[in-house]
Order: sequence, then C-alpha cells, then structure tokens
Amino acid sequence: MKDKPVTTAILRRLSPLDGLQKENLDSLVKKTAIHSLEAGRVLFREGDQKKRTVYVISGELLLLSGGEEVAVIEGGTKEAAHPVAHVIPRKVTAKARNRVEYLAIDSDLLDVMLTWDQTGSYEVSELGLDTGDQATSDDWMLTLLQTKAFHKIPPANIQAIFMRMQQVNHTTGDVVIKQGDEGDYFYVVIKGSCSVTRETPLNKDGIKLADLAIGDTFGEEALISDARRNATITMSSDGSLMRLAKEDFKSLLNEPMLKWVNKEQADEIVGNDGIWLDVRLPSEFENFHEPDAINIPLYFIRLKLGTLDKDKRYVVCCDTGRRSSAGAYILNERGFDAFVLRDGLEMSEEKE
Repeated sequence: MKDKPVTTAILRRLSPLDGLQKENLDSLVKKTAIHSLEAGRVLFREGDQKKRTVYVISGELLLLSGGEEVAVIEGGTKEAAHPVAHVIPRKVTAKARNRVEYLAIDSDLLDVMLTWDQTGSYEVSELGLDTGDQATSDDWMLTLLQTKAFHKIPPANIQAIFMRMQQVNHTTGDVVIKQGDEGDYFYVVIKGSCSVTRETPLNKDGIKLADLAIGDTFGEEALISDARRNATITMSSDGSLMRLAKEDFKSLLNEPMLKWVNKEQADEIVGNDGIWLDVRLPSEFENFHEPDAINIPLYFIRLKLGTLDKDKRYVVCCDTGRRSSAGAYILNERGFDAFVLRDGLEMSEEKE
C-alpha cells in the first residue's frame, strides 16, 4: 500500500508535535508520511530498540505482553494523540487488529527539533539569510537537523552553530574551495548546487565525483585532519552557502561527534562483531594492518559508504588518528556507529 502525505492539521492533533512552531511543523510535513499496516501484521515486537516515535492515525492497534492483550489504541481517540509504547526497549508487541494507518518519526530527529524549537529556533532575518525563499531556508535547516550528526550535538551547540554561520553568495562557475588549499571553513548548501571534482596525475581537469544540493555539506575533512583540501568545489548554478569557521566547527560540531577508544577498547568492540576500518592508502595498509581489517582510503570513503553495513560498529584507524577522525566523522554524520582509535596504529604497535 502506497504511503499517504500527512498534513499539518494531523500533526497538530499529536503530542508533543502540537507544540512546534508553524515553520518547523511545515518542514516536518515534508519529511513525514502516513504508512499502513494490514490486519494481523506486527508494527513492532516486545524488546524492539529502534528509535521510532509511533502514532496511530486510524484503525485499531493491539498491544500484547506475553501474548496477552493489554490495551487497544484506536485512531482519533485521546490515547492516539500520544506516542505508542514509547519506552525503549519496547515493553509490548504492537499488532494491527484491522487496517491501521500510522506515523513513524525518527525519535532523535523529533527530540532535536523540539529542543531547537523550544530553545529558540531562528527566523531567517535573525540569521541574516537572504535566500529569497522561506521554504528553501527551512529545507536546509531541517536537512541538517535530520542528519545523525546533529542528534549527538548538545542543543546549546546547535544554537551556536546556526548563529555563528555566515552566508556567502556565489555565481555559476565560482570556485568555493580548491584542491590543495588549506582548510578554513565548513560549508552547507542553502541555495543552488555545486559540483565536486578531484584532480589526478592522469586528469588535470579533474574527475567529477558528485553533485551537491540544498542541505548537503562539504569541507569537513580538511578541518578535522588539518590537511589540505582533497577536492575542488565549484558552483554549478547561482546560489548561496552557509559557512562555519574552522575553530567553531571543531569545538561545536566535530568534538561532540567523535568517540575515541584506546587499543584495548577497540579490540573489545571488534571482538563483539565490530569491524576495523583502515582509512590509510593501500600501500600503507599492505605494509601492516589489523587482522581482518577492511581498507577504504579516506579520499574514497564517501563513494564507498554504500558498501558498509549500518548495523555494524566500526573502529576507524590510521597511523596517527588524524585521518581516522575525519573518516569517523563522515560515518557518524551519515548514521553509522563509528569510533576512532586514539593515537593511531603507530602508537598501538609501539605499545605492543
């Protein structure tokens, strides 16, 4: 059954969504849909740990404990205005008595939006934006808030990030960052689009790696690893970017996201079905590496994200911890559970 669009009127009937400011509620509508569950199908089981905030819109949802019915949530009732069995892990199993329509919102996203909303979400005028389009401004902000990166950042940091960002306007063909330059800013596309190219010894004009649209970010690798830019970003249309200075990025966005572990902790993670992810060059990897490690060089990691398993935990490593911290940031930003080996493989080898 195809999903149905949701309306602000429906969201306003639900708690705590009814407390969101209009612009944030309008933005959430674009990211949410009404799903359906046929009679007899299970929505979630007892012990489920997936962070979803679930609401019954129509139909009857049975709540079972040990196979026994303990409650029925019927769409449109007072009980249905609140999340279903919200405690994680779930204490009950939810099963459709008849055809049920429901909403399922990422709980971390909702928590970030509520906190941001209640601690002072910012109007376009307050941020000094001039996109000429309120919807565009809402889109890039919501896209950022929706990334797993922002779920790990303290609310006060989120406010500071938005307030310290500066808007820069560009025209088609402008080079925003050039391969080989020092890193100075982290960027978010808020209007228009950009292309990403990388120069190689065999192709001085650069190979096109990706296109970036509203809400996409770039520039973080050089800031985290204190390395030079590894690609060139060029405006492929007229547009606007928000940028955050290097020191603000490191203190407000990068530090809260990285989880550092020592060699003993890393071995424990890998011993419990985790994976070593080595982001050094293949020649370095061949020289020595951790047993059963996989090798994806840092410059290649964005292109290889689709080959990694989000259900696994990764310990990202390199010689010193510098490149691996950049790799772990990229993984965490995109919803992976990644750790960084403190001090890198060189120090680990010496200690052994």
